[in-house]
Amino acid sequence: MALVTAGCLAGCSCMMGHSNSDKGTISETDFGKTLDGTPVELYTLRNSNGMEAKIMTYGGIVQSLKVPDKNGNFGDIVLGYDSIDGYLTNSPFFGALIGRYGNRIANGKFTLDGQEYTLPTNDVPNCLHGGDKGFFARVWKVSRAEVDSDGPKLELSYLSKDGEEGFPGNMKVYATYTVTEDNGLKVDFKATTDKDTVCNLTHHSYFNLRGSGDILDYIVYINADKFTPVNEHLIPTGELEPVAGTPFDFLTPTAIGARINQDDEQLKFAKGYDDNWVLNHPAGEDGLAARVKDPVSGRVLTVYTTAPGMQFYTGNFLNGTIQGKGGQVYQYRNAFCMEPQDFPDALNHPAFPSSELKPGETYQSMILYKFSAE
Repeated sequence: MALVTAGCLAGCSCMMGHSNSDKGTISETDFGKTLDGTPVELYTLRNSNGMEAKIMTYGGIVQSLKVPDKNGNFGDIVLGYDSIDGYLTNSPFFGALIGRYGNRIANGKFTLDGQEYTLPTNDVPNCLHGGDKGFFARVWKVSRAEVDSDGPKLELSYLSKDGEEGFPGNMKVYATYTVTEDNGLKVDFKATTDKDTVCNLTHHSYFNLRGSGDILDYIVYINADKFTPVNEHLIPTGELEPVAGTPFDFLTPTAIGARINQDDEQLKFAKGYDDNWVLNHPAGEDGLAARVKDPVSGRVLTVYTTAPGMQFYTGNFLNGTIQGKGGQVYQYRNAFCMEPQDFPDALNHPAFPSSELKPGETYQSMILYKFSAE
């Protein structure tokens, strides 16, 4: 987590509206309502090359992401639904902004400044991704929607009130999506608080670079010498274990399916990969996290981040019960997630990089998903 001196997070006079330029376009349409009747909008960000991201104000969800393959054909490469309804009733965090604390917190409890806080255990016995109604299930406000020198940009904001889902402090959060000219989807997070709290924000798109089918022949590189092994509840043990000699070594690019079914305790706990890698760059500095190539479409995803860790998840809990976009049924291992973030359960492991956020500080984190084809 990067902390800088607090200041105006977003430029307090940010303008709203649709805009067009040689850097792309941005537009907005209605996308239904939440169960309590709150309107939801869908913003379409498109760069001059035709790359397109559709982002909802509900959960900051990336509903669609279209990038070209090696033949120049555009395809939607993220899982999700055609309408708001599925996201409201049966979504495993498809495309969502995750907070107040990404990943798992053991037994839904942590202690801060001598006080114990109790959170929802929505992933029994743990709290997962911020609780029953984390940032993924909140309607965000649009504080900016325009095309600037970086490309089409959508800035969302949300005030997480003191006590929400059990977390302390009123926390103001900004998440800015930019579709860059070099076919990147960049997510910038900022947050401040009025009381000591914890903060770990990430993004949770389920990627399928081919558009459908399993992802076992995708070739993965992860820039990490170590990972954080977990117990049977997928909570880190507190150790940092070398990847060398294990199925978690992706320093040499390797197919996802090459070792995913090996007789390995860690793989069995999660039914595949669902672990945090300790990235080989200083926290707070922009660095390469991972690279994934689909050998069929030729699409390549390269992930950069300032976060100290990254969760790599292989869709192990997809089971054919979800019918998504275009009637497609999402089966076991039909997608992967790359979620740069602080370490899971860092609140309960003093040796892990701190996830605490104090008044007067600003949380900052960046994720860049960059797309190419070869």
